[in-house]
Amino acid sequence: MRRLTLGFLVAAYLCLSLIVSLTLWRNGGGWGAGVAALVGGLGLCFAFHGLIERALETGQIKGEVEAVREAHKILLTQVEALDARVAEIFEAVADDAQRSDDLVDEVHMLEDLVERLRRRLDDPDEAPAFTLTPGAAIPAARPAPALLDIVREALTENRVDLFLQPIVSLPQRRTQFYESYSRLRDETGRVLMPAEYLSVAEPGGLVTAIDNLLLFRCVQIVRRLAKQDRKVGIFCNISMASLADEVFFPQFLDLLTANRDMAGALIFEIGQQAFDARGSVEARNMGKLADLGFRFSLDKVASLDLDLQDLARSDVKFLKVGAELLLGELTEVDGRQILRAMPDLAAEDFTQLTRRYGVEVIAEKVETERQVVDVLDLNIALGQGNLFGEPRAIKEAVLSEAGPPPNLIRPQFQRPDVPPRRAAFG
Repeated sequence: MRRLTLGFLVAAYLCLSLIVSLTLWRNGGGWGAGVAALVGGLGLCFAFHGLIERALETGQIKGEVEAVREAHKILLTQVEALDARVAEIFEAVADDAQRSDDLVDEVHMLEDLVERLRRRLDDPDEAPAFTLTPGAAIPAARPAPALLDIVREALTENRVDLFLQPIVSLPQRRTQFYESYSRLRDETGRVLMPAEYLSVAEPGGLVTAIDNLLLFRCVQIVRRLAKQDRKVGIFCNISMASLADEVFFPQFLDLLTANRDMAGALIFEIGQQAFDARGSVEARNMGKLADLGFRFSLDKVASLDLDLQDLARSDVKFLKVGAELLLGELTEVDGRQILRAMPDLAAEDFTQLTRRYGVEVIAEKVETERQVVDVLDLNIALGQGNLFGEPRAIKEAVLSEAGPPPNLIRPQFQRPDVPPRRAAFG
């Protein structure tokens, strides 16, 4: 195309020169003037054409340079985006590696726990004499030795399930927290209630093992919920025996230190009687957990004669009081309702007093709508009980909201005589 254009231009230049030379010849300039005009005109035309062509080429080169610059800018943008993506991948790999290390540590702790449990149960010299608590609810078909075998098998076979019960805001009844419970299953899948197995688990020192397994399950489910951006906290029971255990607690503290971002979502629950009877070791270890940002809750409250300053010093942020106990404490004096344990305080001001010390009251074991109305009259903002939802297996209660966490519902514990599988909690 360019050659055709050049040909047309040369033809045009030649015609223009011929016209000029013929004009000079016809006007008396002679053949010499005509030839000179023809040659000079062609030279001038080609010279002018060269200038134009160089100008066009220069413009084309400038356009190509600009295009190269734009391409370079685009390339730099892509390289920067690629660098950012690579940095994210490296960061994700580093996080996964850290989580894998934490997971391995958890598995090691669980393996140590099960091994210690196995030695306690298998060694007749270490196994304590089991005695039944008077009045304990033990079926006649299951004497203490048989029930002990069931508890032992449930622990070694990992038939320990996590149940959750919602704690709701009042009066909206929106789930704000869950309370966790551990339940054992026998070989037929029947769930054993605490009243049934604690009669042999407590004398045998197995409650600590059950509590420890529950603690690990709570840590795992909080981690799963956090990955789904769920902001629901979990109340998890912790026994004074676990707080005082010189082997378990340091490892558990290391685990929580590595996962201190869960502090806002994991609340450790202690019974009132155990809290009042705590020793210096337990109090010190509670302080270590509080230093990491973890909070405590007091349940199994039998008396409202509370030392609120002591609760505040111990970082107790929640107080669970049974609705029946709470409403049973109400009495009327001089036309106003008071609590028998606090006669100088109006009943509706009880929660305001506890909030001054940073303690939120939760009315638990709420069973009827009448109790809800009475509890609301006391300005209590949180409630728990079968009226709001019964304890359900974690598979039903949480996974519908958080997505199915693989290998979390029933992580595979190994028999003592089978080598452990490291990927059990993967």
